[in-house]
Amino acid sequence: MGGKLPPYVAAARNAVQASLSGIGSSGPAFVACSGGADSLALAAAAGFLVRRRGLNIGAVVVDHGLLQGSDAVAAKASEQCRTLGLSPVHVLRAHVSGNLNEGDARDARYAAIDEFLSPDVPVLLAHTQNDQAEQVFLGLARGSGTRALAGIPPVRGRYLRPFLGLSRADTEAICKHEGLDFWTDPTNLETDALRNKVRLEVLPALAETFSDLTGQLARTAELARDDADYLDVLAEEALWNRVAVDPSVHDSVAFDATRTLDTLELWVDALQELPRALSSRVIRQAAVMVGGKAPDFERTRAVLGLLQLGPSTGPVQLDGQVNVIRTTLTPRKLVFASARSSSAR
Repeated sequence: MGGKLPPYVAAARNAVQASLSGIGSSGPAFVACSGGADSLALAAAAGFLVRRRGLNIGAVVVDHGLLQGSDAVAAKASEQCRTLGLSPVHVLRAHVSGNLNEGDARDARYAAIDEFLSPDVPVLLAHTQNDQAEQVFLGLARGSGTRALAGIPPVRGRYLRPFLGLSRADTEAICKHEGLDFWTDPTNLETDALRNKVRLEVLPALAETFSDLTGQLARTAELARDDADYLDVLAEEALWNRVAVDPSVHDSVAFDATRTLDTLELWVDALQELPRALSSRVIRQAAVMVGGKAPDFERTRAVLGLLQLGPSTGPVQLDGQVNVIRTTLTPRKLVFASARSSSAR
């Protein structure tokens, strides 16, 4: 392992250092390791920072218990993490049942980590540029908007993703450089799942025509994220300027995911003045504020239709048991109400 340090190894170490420095954390932090090439490469970069720079980083290995021999895979991954210098290393068992799809398995991993670690503990995830490209392509194929095209965020709450600038080939090369034996999940080689088909067939076929396809799609995510973040800030400001209540309420209700309202009323005339890029975001934010989910394109368009002052005043039903109506008396209001509320009748 002597000689000049390969650039992908240096890039991995610098990315982990920058990710932790960006949140002002000196530890403890944890690497989420599955034993695959991506997460073992992340563990290797983190281990270097532990050994050479004194950072406080451990690891969590989540065992779903669904595949035969998964306990052995988890044990080997945890042992390699310890050898790399990560401490402490914990093996967690996800609470799952058989026949999970990829999304269910992901949710089970996050649930196991969130149950075990305190909310303020940073967790490093090993999503790569390839994962980002797949996410953006799927968003394009589904006709999604700017937020979906923004792809996988580098930071979401406690979760940090320093490897979004590294490729899957880089992580495998890091494992080889560090002498690590990584595991390949056999389900990742099956093309029944849409993401696997995109990963194994669609993107490789397109890459024969478009050079650096993975990098270009990842760049699309970065540009879209900048736009989406800015528009979301403008939409939040626009929402509060259109709340149909006494202005003093603005200071008593925090706009965040920890506070849920029974109802939220917005002035229709003021919403009509907004460009659609903002009014659609205001609608999605309002739905979340009353305990619902951000509506998809069709449901958002249905709520926007209420602003056209046609014969229908609703209700438009949104996921999360949220109803939206337009009042008939002027000045008209757009009322978002949860199932707990009897206001939207």
